[in-house]
Amino acid sequence: MNYWYVYIMTNKPNGVIYIGITDNIEERVKEHKLKVYPKSFTAKYNCDKLVYFEEFEQGNEAEIPERQFKKWKRDWKIELIEEMNPNWTDISTNWNLNYNKLRK
Repeated sequence: MNYWYVYIMTNKPNGVIYIGITDNIEERVKEHKLKVYPKSFTAKYNCDKLVYFEEFEQGNEAEIPERQFKKWKRDWKIELIEEMNPNWTDISTNWNLNYNKLRK
């Protein structure tokens, strides 16, 4: 089964917050870290740390919280992150991502 994810990237604790959705969290995080899209928001603001994610079975299930989170006040987003990740640690640090391969 292929899962969907709502995720939050940042550049530093309490820094810029980016909220996204993907069906391949490892590849998407890798794209952010490698700045595959150099003109994107995350590349411009160096949002390369995964600080939050939620898993869903269906894409349409993941779209609902993604849209809600984007409308939230910044304080609410920070609270959400800190419930799961109080130190704002890059969750993907120990994922052993292969940075030589990107899906095409």
